[in-house]
Amino acid sequence: MTGAGRKSRFDFHNDEFTHQVLSCGIKVHKALRVGLLENAYETCFYRDLIKNGFSVERQKPMPIIYDGEEIDLAYVPDLIVNDRLIIEVKAVKELVAVHEAQILTYLKFSGISLGLLMNFHADPLMRGVKRFAWNHPMINSPVNKAAISWLRDRTPTLS
Repeated sequence: MTGAGRKSRFDFHNDEFTHQVLSCGIKVHKALRVGLLENAYETCFYRDLIKNGFSVERQKPMPIIYDGEEIDLAYVPDLIVNDRLIIEVKAVKELVAVHEAQILTYLKFSGISLGLLMNFHADPLMRGVKRFAWNHPMINSPVNKAAISWLRDRTPTLS
């Protein structure tokens, strides 16, 4: 039952960007259905996002700062869309807390504020989609300085 003031978990605040990305994921899910390995969904999702005009990086290594040093290859998000959305693709019976921790960690260390955790074994797909947001208030922290550097290395227009 949904009350007048309550939003559906599928209502992503009328975010057209997220809606377009999710539409690509739904298209892949309808074509491939449930039962494949994660890599198959990720590859097809990546291709569909590119076909729809998105700028997408796949399996981009993301460093972290530990003890004052940059540690390469610490994390590898599945998809980064338009440098503003991280997507973690799963193909599991059910999402668990460690999957949520994974996407939140990517958001924390990347400087990107929006993430989607998408389980392609859910049917329909939207039952397996969780949206996450991370507030990056401390722009001068070592973590965010590393994230900004990482984004600058990937995007020449970022200043």
